[in-house]
Order: sequence, then C-alpha cells, then structure tokens
Amino acid sequence: MNPPLADLRVIDLSSVIAGPNCARYLADFGADVIKVERPDGDGLRRMAWRDPRDDEGLWWKLVNRNKRTIALDLRDDADRDVLWRLLDDADVLVENFRPGTLERLDLGPDELLARNPRLVVTRVTGFGQDGPYSARPGFATVAEGMSGFAALNGEPDGAPLPPPIALTDEVTGLAAAFATLVAVHSGEGQVVDVNLLESMMQMMGPLFSVYALRGEQQPRLGGGLPYTVPRGTYRCRDGGWVAVSTSSEGVARRVLEMIGVGDDARFATFEGRAGHREELERVMVAWCGERTRDEVIAAFGAADAAVGPVLDMADLAVDPHLAARRAIANVGDTPMQSLIARLSATPGVLRWPGRTLDADGGQIRREGWGDDRRAGGRRVSRPGRPGS
Repeated sequence: MNPPLADLRVIDLSSVIAGPNCARYLADFGADVIKVERPDGDGLRRMAWRDPRDDEGLWWKLVNRNKRTIALDLRDDADRDVLWRLLDDADVLVENFRPGTLERLDLGPDELLARNPRLVVTRVTGFGQDGPYSARPGFATVAEGMSGFAALNGEPDGAPLPPPIALTDEVTGLAAAFATLVAVHSGEGQVVDVNLLESMMQMMGPLFSVYALRGEQQPRLGGGLPYTVPRGTYRCRDGGWVAVSTSSEGVARRVLEMIGVGDDARFATFEGRAGHREELERVMVAWCGERTRDEVIAAFGAADAAVGPVLDMADLAVDPHLAARRAIANVGDTPMQSLIARLSATPGVLRWPGRTLDADGGQIRREGWGDDRRAGGRRVSRPGRPGS
C-alpha cells in the first residue's frame, strides 16, 4: 500500500528546525521530499549532539529523516537550473529565509507561480512576511519571550523562563505542515505564511480574550494554573516525583477525599480552591511527602484520579507503555520518536534517518522531469488540482 502522500513532491529549501520539521512530517507520510542544502551542508548537521558512530548530528538525523538530499549552489547557473527543474515538477516548496531573500534569488512567489501555477510555497519565518518586525532575525527563544509564554513560565518570584527544548520550532513545524496540506487540498497554488511568534501564540489558549474582556493577566505560578488546584509536580517520600491534575470537578472531589479534606468547604468549588491555593497546596505537598511514589500512584489509581510519574529519558527508554506503542522507533539504526499519529488505513512509514550530504544528488539529477514523474517515475493523478 502506498502511503497517503506518495503523490506529493516537496522541495525543502529550509534549514535548522522549524521549516525542515514541516517537510519531515510530510515525508513521514510518504511525500517525496528533496532536501536542498548548500555545498557545505545545513548547519543542523553540526549542531549539538553527534552520533558517536559517524559524527553526524542527531538533530539532523531526526528532522531530516525520510528525505532525499542534494547539494546545490544557488549562485551557480547549472545548479540553479537543477533547482528550477525540481520546482517546475513540485507540489510544495518549503523555505525559511528572511522575508525578501527568496525574491533576491529571483525565486519569489510571482516567478514560481508563473512557472508552476499549482505550487504551494510555504514560508516559515520568525514574524511573518509583513509587519514592523518582519525583517528581524527570528529564533524560537525570541518567540517564546514575545508570545506571552515566558512571562507565564517560572516561579512566582523568579525570572520568566523559555522552555529547555525547541518548543516553538516543533509547534511551528506542525502548524506549517497542517497549513501546507490545507493549501494542497484547496487545489490552488498559493503562499502559506507561517511564523514562530503567531504559532506560539496559538498555544496561549483564551488568555488574549481574558485580558481584552476582563483586564486580567495570568500570573506566573511555577507549574500551577490559576483555575486548577492542586495541579503540578509533587515530591514523594522516596525522592520520586509525580505529576497531578484535578482539572475536572469529579476528579477534584475524589482527590480531596483521598487527601483528607473532602469536607472542607473552602475547597468545594474551583473558585474556592483557587482562592485558597496555598493552603490546599500545603496539604497536597505533605500528603505526597509522606508516601513513596508507588504508593501515591496506587492511591490515585484507586481513586480513579489523574497522576503520572515524572520520567526522564532513561525512564522513557524502558517504559512498558511506550514500548508497547512503539513510540520510540529505530529508524535505520538510530532510535528516535516514531510517527506523530497512527492512521489505520494509510499509515506513514519510517524509511531512513537524515542522509549524508548530497547522498541522492546524482540520482535526482538523472531523474526525468514533468508532471508524469513522481517518486521514482510513478505516474500519479491529482484530481481537481490545476495542471493535473
């Protein structure tokens, strides 16, 4: 069975994480993604941790899995001709240059769509293609600071904190992949404008409405939420930690009964619990501190309440649920996250990790071109799409 996006050809001109993640999600479900790099390679190959077996970057192997690679010098006329032939035959272009860069390369949307009217041009930037900030360099940490996220993250008397992972890059990659497929489904060649700041703002829930309509700002509460108490991480007697949420009334009642304050009128409602946060949190901290992590988890289980152990990478590597779900997969010989979602009838396929520089350049240059060529020469049809 062909994977669901096997008729899609994607040219990935982007670099580092957010843009390449967009193309990676398409590749995971079968798109023929051609990763175009500079002759000296994408900087992600050399960023952070290396695979001790071949000195290749582990970020690279994850973010650029399932893609074919070709190295092109866009200042060289012959290589630019190769790129144009790829774009003439493509369904999607993903790029994350600063606004205006693609145009300076004579690869702007007007030129691209004039030659290939069905092309979807997905542009991933820090702040979008227009607006006062559009020319600024965009990085995830900046977006986390400007989106409202960092202001909420951290202890009440501490500094605002960005996350210790590439959260915005991951979120933006997902948003860009979703928007790209919406555009492809529309059947119209067009530009998809996705940016780090607005993707992260989508994670803020109703906080913009809360401020506009009520004049309120959510305070920084560590791991707490202003409307759910108890909620957060709690240390147990043996040094283990658990994560707890009581975000439904039924669960909250059962947890309060379990920790011995079920008849306390102060904690009878969401508003009451939020208004007496410190008192209730002290009870929860003490209750967990008197029990081992296994005892806490067992008690929550008996009460049909939500709890989980706080796990690190060593714990996740041997977790039986993740093993049963095959949530960590060997792609080639490199362990990494598996597919982001399971499709029962048309699943994605993990084929290979990010490949060596220009690994497929010779083959890509030799391939035929035109609308009847896709993924090794198969003829495909795209009902309802211009030019099909």
